[in-house]
Amino acid sequence: MEYSYVKQQLQTVLHSIEEYIVKHSQNPENVRLVAVSKTFPPEAVTAAYEEGQRIFGENRVQELESKTPILPDDIEWHLIGHLQSNKAAKAVQMASLIHSVDSEKLIHRIDRLAGECGKVQKILLELNISGEKSKFGQTADAAMELAEAAFACTNISLQGLMTMAPFGSEECELRRVFSNLREIRNSMEKQFKKSLPELSMGMSSDYEAAIAEGATLVRIGTAIFGKRDYS
Repeated sequence: MEYSYVKQQLQTVLHSIEEYIVKHSQNPENVRLVAVSKTFPPEAVTAAYEEGQRIFGENRVQELESKTPILPDDIEWHLIGHLQSNKAAKAVQMASLIHSVDSEKLIHRIDRLAGECGKVQKILLELNISGEKSKFGQTADAAMELAEAAFACTNISLQGLMTMAPFGSEECELRRVFSNLREIRNSMEKQFKKSLPELSMGMSSDYEAAIAEGATLVRIGTAIFGKRDYS
């Protein structure tokens, strides 16, 4: 299959991001695109890579395993999907940043595994701000305890927070979810006197609202690679 369309759609997304940064008075140096290549083959990643994209996100450790050995070494791989404890070792080996850490058990497991690899693993805490039962992530009330556990670890570097907004929500609801994540991050920085520079929020359908509320990592897949075939 020919993936040349990916190059054009990537440029369209990058142009939109630039427009939204200006529109909402954000710092362009703070906003980065994670091109979500889940379910798409290495050829699709290569098409985006040839246009200069270097950060790619995968939902499943198995896909990371299949793609990392055959794609360029300078790709920065992010694991953005739910991480089961039994997959954590592979995730630590391959992911530059794990977006989806949502329990103390997982924090301690990643810390131990990273120590065994001689690595300091960068992570984000995933919070379920919207309260949707179908979504992973800890509650906002548990966020401070998770952050405390992460900061206590030797082999983990907590970089910030991640969330997902309800699909198809009105603008006001999107802004509420994303601004709440930002406010929790700000409270964490104040309480722990630590810098948490990353806010991973916003996908193909809602990344303007996320950028408006201070997103630093926008996770965009469909708008770049097209609709996914899960059959």
